[in-house]
Amino acid sequence: MYTPKHYGITSPISLVQAKEADLVLTHRLTEALKPYGVFEEELELQRRIHVLGKLNTLVKEWIRDVSETKNLPASVIESVGGKIFTFGSYRLGVHTKGADIDALFVAPRHVERTDFFSSFLDKLKEQEEVKDLRVGIIDILFARLALQTIPKNLDLRDDGLLKNLDIRCIRSLNGCRVTDEILHLVPNIENFRLTLRTIKLWAKRHNIYSNILGFLGGVSWAMLVARTCQLYPNAVASTLVHKFFLVFSKWEWPNPVLLKQPEDCNLNLPVWDPRVTPSDRYHLMPIITPAYPQQNSTYNVSVSTRAVMVDEFKQGLSITDEILQNKAEWSKLFDAPNFFQKYKHYIVLLASAPTEKQHLEWVGLVESKIRILVGNLEKNEFITLAHVNPQSFPGPKESREKEEVSTMWVIGVIFKKMETSENLNVDLTIDIQSFTDTVYRQAISSKMFEADMKIQAMHVKKRQLHQLLPSLVMPKRRKHSTEGLRQMNDSSLDLSLDSDNSMSVPSPTALSAAVPTSTPVKSGPLGPPPSPIAAAASQPEIQASTMSPPAVKRPGSPMQEERKRLKSDSEVFYSILIAIVQPGVYRMYTPCTSLLLLQVFVAAILGQ
Repeated sequence: MYTPKHYGITSPISLVQAKEADLVLTHRLTEALKPYGVFEEELELQRRIHVLGKLNTLVKEWIRDVSETKNLPASVIESVGGKIFTFGSYRLGVHTKGADIDALFVAPRHVERTDFFSSFLDKLKEQEEVKDLRVGIIDILFARLALQTIPKNLDLRDDGLLKNLDIRCIRSLNGCRVTDEILHLVPNIENFRLTLRTIKLWAKRHNIYSNILGFLGGVSWAMLVARTCQLYPNAVASTLVHKFFLVFSKWEWPNPVLLKQPEDCNLNLPVWDPRVTPSDRYHLMPIITPAYPQQNSTYNVSVSTRAVMVDEFKQGLSITDEILQNKAEWSKLFDAPNFFQKYKHYIVLLASAPTEKQHLEWVGLVESKIRILVGNLEKNEFITLAHVNPQSFPGPKESREKEEVSTMWVIGVIFKKMETSENLNVDLTIDIQSFTDTVYRQAISSKMFEADMKIQAMHVKKRQLHQLLPSLVMPKRRKHSTEGLRQMNDSSLDLSLDSDNSMSVPSPTALSAAVPTSTPVKSGPLGPPPSPIAAAASQPEIQASTMSPPAVKRPGSPMQEERKRLKSDSEVFYSILIAIVQPGVYRMYTPCTSLLLLQVFVAAILGQ
């Protein structure tokens, strides 16, 4: 008796074949996707194929050149090989218009990584198409295998290839190995691809597509869709989209999502295993890659981002229920919710630098650490949820100094409802300061920090956002006498107005950015000097306040003591830094001597 191939670690939920109505719904889904540019035109596809072919030829020529310089025998040089593998969305067959190709160069053992970053780049620059290759086509990784030659039929899924490899090469191989495993673990690749295109578009439209900010990235969404395909192996895309929302709106996290049973290759590489690694037990939404060494692709997920995604799964289920009952069209699934109307309170984060080049580096670092800020806010006893919008925006013009470049992120915040009606001050100073300390310290230790690289943060109410965001995102509202971001005065803030706190967090080299103080100071909506960021929580409204110390104190609480210690540490850290580099002291030394003093001090603080 014939037994169908079994996919996944459990039996399928249903083996029901697609009906005519399912095929009609799938056709409608395809048509609904087209206006969003998720399908590439034939001309662009042929261009990609041409570029990959050109690059593959180039790699083989380069490897032969390197082999000759290393005096390999002619017979070996002729057969040495070398190959390009693709991975990510292009390899999965779900790339969109204008998307990059993720590619991996695989070379034999005598080709060093240093060769790749020197002689190959030189060869690449000699090509007429070099600009084409650089601007929007291919992102390249490099892996050196422990093989004398690279065969044409090389299968990177072979675990034996990992033996005796540099850990950097294993990481480079991982993208290809995971992508290939996913394609081997789904029952029908075409159904998988159309479903994944749908889910990726939905996730982007609903602002939950970002691995760096604690949501899910492309490979994680691909694995969730692949698991759905395994559970419903005979379903077409329209059904699979609905089942995707059904399965993951009811999934009992943190139970992991697995596409296959993990295998141990006895190579002693670290793998995701909460039985062995204590830190793995704290992962909130584990989705485990199917290739050895197995990793959790969602370790960035936080309590808030998981809550947001689960809520979106439930809403997606409700919408697809309507679609399958012909009560709604597929376009409803892709309607983008208005993030800026969803919450009453927001924290606006602004990163700025003097030049475009410095700004690119600075923004990358700040964005990579925003999940730390979200984590800090989640730990605050008065905050229920912190939801960061993955889309960033140019900083408001009012805040820009001459030639300064800035980027802004918006975080929606839900405060806990208080049982009493009395006002409670919620001090967010330490939550923000701890985050900025982390960013500045890493920038200094990695030697990327430049003067006037700044981070600013403020608490903003929903009705005030239109003054900060581009008009395309949120049209400007008519100004009223009691609306807007008002300038703080020297007295207590009038809570009847829609006033706001701004916190310009001290930069290690900025004298004007002094240590936070409880003394009220004048400040524009985004301008220094700093003031503590605090929100006064009342029932039912939450209003802004300028008070620095937490008004609600719990003597003896470990959390309060820790927050006090963090604040004290940060004040000492920045006080000494500012003392070293302030203009009056700086002129006492040559620039080199001052820089040396600063480096010695930072090294001491960081324990290096």
